Amino acid sequence: MESFVGLLFFVVLAVAVIWLYVLPITMAQTRNRSGLIWFLIGLVGSPILAILLLLALGDAPEHPTV
Repeated sequence: MESFVGLLFFVVLAVAVIWLYVLPITMAQTRNRSGLIWFLIGLVGSPILAILLLLALGDAPEHPTV
C-alpha cells in the first residue's frame, strides 16, 4: 500500500510539473507570442516566472510596427 501511495504522489507531481511547463506555451500563443521562446524562458528561469512575465506584458500587437 505504501508503494501505491508513493507512485500516486509521483504521478500527480509529474503531471503538475508538466502542466506548469505547458501553461506558458499556451498563454504565449493566445497572446500572439512565440510558444517556443516562452518555453525556453520557463526552462532557463522558471515556469512561474514565465507566466508572470506573460501576464505583465499582455498581448503582442498583431502587426509589429517598423
